[in-house]
Amino acid sequence: MACQKFNILNKFISLSLLLLFLAAFSPITGQQNDITLEEIWGGAFRTQGMEALRSLNNGKEYAVLNYDRSKKASTVDVYRYKDGEMVRTILNSSNLPGINHIISYELNKDESKILFSTGLQQVYRRSSLGIYYVYDIKTEEFSLVSTNKIQEPTFSNDGSKIAYGYQNNLYVKDLNSGKTEQITSDGEKNIIINGITDWVYEEEFAFVRAFEWSLNGDKIAYIKFDETEVPEFNMDVYGNELYPSADTFKYPKAGENNSVVSLWIYDLNKGRASKVNLSEYNNYYIPRLLWTKDNDVLSVQLTNRHQNVIDLVFVNVANNTSKLILAEKDDAYVEVTDNLTFLNNNSFFWTSEKDGWNHIYQYDKEGKQISQVTNGPWEVTNFYGFDQNTGRVYYQSTENGSINRDVFSILPSGRNKVRLTDNTGTNSADFSSDFTYFINVFSNATTPYTYTLHQSKTGKLIREIKNNNDLKKRLASYKISPKEYATINVNGAELNMYMIKPLNFDESKQYPLFMYQYSGPGSQSVANSWMGSNDYWHEMLVNQQEIIVVCVDGRGTGFKGRDFKKMTQKELGKYEVEDQVAVAKKLGQLPYIDASRTGIWGWSYGGFMSSNALFQAPETFEMAIAVAPVTSWRFYDTIYTERYMQTPQENPSGYDDNSPNSHVNGLQGEFLLIHGSADDNVHVQNTMRLVEALVQANKQFDWRIYPDKNHGIYGGKTRLHLYTLMTEFIKNNL
Repeated sequence: MACQKFNILNKFISLSLLLLFLAAFSPITGQQNDITLEEIWGGAFRTQGMEALRSLNNGKEYAVLNYDRSKKASTVDVYRYKDGEMVRTILNSSNLPGINHIISYELNKDESKILFSTGLQQVYRRSSLGIYYVYDIKTEEFSLVSTNKIQEPTFSNDGSKIAYGYQNNLYVKDLNSGKTEQITSDGEKNIIINGITDWVYEEEFAFVRAFEWSLNGDKIAYIKFDETEVPEFNMDVYGNELYPSADTFKYPKAGENNSVVSLWIYDLNKGRASKVNLSEYNNYYIPRLLWTKDNDVLSVQLTNRHQNVIDLVFVNVANNTSKLILAEKDDAYVEVTDNLTFLNNNSFFWTSEKDGWNHIYQYDKEGKQISQVTNGPWEVTNFYGFDQNTGRVYYQSTENGSINRDVFSILPSGRNKVRLTDNTGTNSADFSSDFTYFINVFSNATTPYTYTLHQSKTGKLIREIKNNNDLKKRLASYKISPKEYATINVNGAELNMYMIKPLNFDESKQYPLFMYQYSGPGSQSVANSWMGSNDYWHEMLVNQQEIIVVCVDGRGTGFKGRDFKKMTQKELGKYEVEDQVAVAKKLGQLPYIDASRTGIWGWSYGGFMSSNALFQAPETFEMAIAVAPVTSWRFYDTIYTERYMQTPQENPSGYDDNSPNSHVNGLQGEFLLIHGSADDNVHVQNTMRLVEALVQANKQFDWRIYPDKNHGIYGGKTRLHLYTLMTEFIKNNL
């Protein structure tokens, strides 16, 4: 849909409209159904997708994990890209004695074997323990990898072996002989971890498997974490027992000791490990390992504690030497990404913000820049890969506006760019292994996820694979208002915004204003994409309680350039709060907004923000809800916090001046504070310290603790209970 611009008529305020979607959910005769919390949290509005899609080596087929509820069986089925016909089933749990449900699967490189899991036990956000099997497609035989619950099992490239983690050590199983070898022996809980990341790496560097097979499978590179000096965190688990138990794990809070990390290479032929000397580089953190196209050369990304430099180092494991290939620096911080991609000659692609926007660069194997592949005042948001046959690079970007995503191809020289997606909204691609096809997943504010097949050369549509039209038709009978996308100028910055008004909106009336935001560094809440659970809840509030919901991405959020994102450095919560307050004041001047009834809410970073907004601007906000909030960055982990704030020892005022705990005396309105007692991420300590500060300031407030619930606060009817609580609080106080 074409971009429109107009003014919202008012002598106080002018908004520039980017996208306004009115047609899809406009009022129709008989549109009477109210959205209910039971429907939202009971799955009534769940979308259909494609589970665990894997492109096969031939580039003509893909595999998908399916589950037949009537037969209570899982299958891995193969489909043709060209026409979508299912051509064969390569795994069927009905044929495997004792196996009912398959949760995940991976194919080895030559697609002769399948590694699958039947049960996973969550550890932290990304990690799990599981029972895994290997299935031989040709012989139709399957066997347990281990009788234990293991972590991160991974095939060697030739599929003859599997490496995995168990109780902080690494093991290798030879699938031909069935023999398992333990290759590390010093692993011990809360002391040494081999090849699996510690809590803070998993959470903030977003990976769990810290080991990598060499190309020919004769070596394994792995990171060793020495947690000895990391302070322990104790979390009570209440459960159903007479006495609560304690979950104790290492958690480095800002300014405290991190794990001491080291890089090791295990030689399977020699049966021993050797330590790699990285002392010449910024080696405080090791956030990424990746073997190059040379079997003896390992690439390692290293960074210092401030995370404002990343050293890309090539390690020659044959002679235990190393070389600095590239040093990426920034006055604020350099983000770790997974976009490093090697070509056969060991030249590589890399993404960087060094020109002020995130773009793709190509370097030779010595680290000399060959070209800047993409360029312009927009961001590359995903690097999909390089087709060595056609010499084209595939990527996703914000070239069609920061709230949208499109898929493009381009030559490494930066010439001959082709836009491969047509629809305005959020497009993401999954390419076939030979880059002949891609499956595009499209959605926007009025279109639920649609899966379509396209030619990669031109983007030409071949066929639709799956849509959610049934959901869209069902939603037509519900009271759903369109999101009005706009920008609003406050504090000298043009900020993305959406507003949701009641269907029976009357400009002569006045409505309460309820603001939602997250606001964390590099984040985005205002996006032209399909609805999530909070969107349904907001629609329910808008049309049943007749309030106006607004969301604004303030300074410090993402996809509008390096300077916009990193201007909050060392002052998390200062400029972001200023922006939310300024927006509330500006919108409060609209004739249809009742400025005396303004609320704000958020979760995690958003809870930190909503608390600060209520406490620091009592003349602007009458109520706030904070769910699982950080209340002082002193309580949060090293990697995330120090990336943006440095340490508390270096920047005490940045930590304390922007903490809600420092502003409790400003509380005048109504405040609801919520936390899960088993939150391993943002500890309930944050809420307890804020509670104590409020009590000592003699401030009244409401609060709720959910026993044994983590940062997501879910399980059973927990979410229904939580959102019922928040709905009633809004009803009574806004």
